[in-house]
Amino acid sequence: MNKNKTILITGCRGGIGYDSAIALANLDHKVIATTHFQKDADDINNFAKEQDLPIKSFKLDITLESDREKVLDYDIDVLINNAGMGESGSLAEIDIKKIKDNFEVNVFGTLSLTQLVLKQMFRSGSGKIIFISSLAGRVTMPFMASYSMTKFSLSCASGALRQEIKKVNKNIHVSVVEPGAYHTGFNQKMMAKKFVWMGKNSYFNSIKEDLKTKEDKWFKLIEKKTTKTIVKKVVKAVNSKNPRLRYTAPWSQAMFIQIQRIFGK
Repeated sequence: MNKNKTILITGCRGGIGYDSAIALANLDHKVIATTHFQKDADDINNFAKEQDLPIKSFKLDITLESDREKVLDYDIDVLINNAGMGESGSLAEIDIKKIKDNFEVNVFGTLSLTQLVLKQMFRSGSGKIIFISSLAGRVTMPFMASYSMTKFSLSCASGALRQEIKKVNKNIHVSVVEPGAYHTGFNQKMMAKKFVWMGKNSYFNSIKEDLKTKEDKWFKLIEKKTTKTIVKKVVKAVNSKNPRLRYTAPWSQAMFIQIQRIFGK
């Protein structure tokens, strides 16, 4: 039986972060479910009180040093880096600032928080770091490059950090969870962003409406309606004595990506 852990999860407003927080709290882990905005943290705290769940929430913008330092008040056994955002649009014309902002949240903010928590884990001698990346970080996809590049980076960082830490401490584990497409609303919001700034001068203006239609159909076809299968992987990574480097779900999408990689896609 796994002992109860103190687990800090970023980006718990909804989707995988929120659902993972509930699932882990129902297993009697103490969950710190942080959010980007205080209002969402208040909603989670009210829900946890109503349901008598061991969940505490507060605002944690991972790009702000003052917010990141809040974690120093807690002895964290597991850090789940779930907070993230996505920009879309062709690399031929997307504003470079949007790409920088994407990396600031998904990569630099995530790594800054990780380094802070690792200081505690090295002192205590054990812990787990779990990065929530994406299957979109395993293969290239048109008009998703900004987001995908950040997820490629996170998957790379997970493997490297795992190898590095194992050289000095075998009780601190690093894993990466790579979800496929789930219907949380994240994909639709991300893909819609490019159409806000793709005006008449866009290289792709002539295919914009067709692109919208095809993307909507694609996500309706492949998105899983619930996060159940990926949350199960998060829970497995948390509870495993010797977690694997990589966890993926849903199985069908992960297999499709693996086949694409085999054939050099």
